[in-house]
Amino acid sequence: MGNLQAMAMAETDTSIEVQISWHLGSNHFPPVPQSMVRPCINAIDAINAGDYEEAIDLPDGISYKGERTAPALEIAEAHHLWAWVKEE
Repeated sequence: MGNLQAMAMAETDTSIEVQISWHLGSNHFPPVPQSMVRPCINAIDAINAGDYEEAIDLPDGISYKGERTAPALEIAEAHHLWAWVKEE
């Protein structure tokens, strides 16, 4: 159900910041911290540009395998961001 809601949200005229903020807070339990909105958007942008491995900076207090960055693909997978990825 969360995926259907994400797909519907991705089609709205609201800003991507609002869309991702809603998605992280409503489609995840427990909710993902709002500090992840910008990294999620950066991951979406990187994937849409074809760079699945781009290192995305993470906010203070969040790490990926002990690192301060995470590959765009890992962020997209972990946060279910495929509704915002433009498929070719």
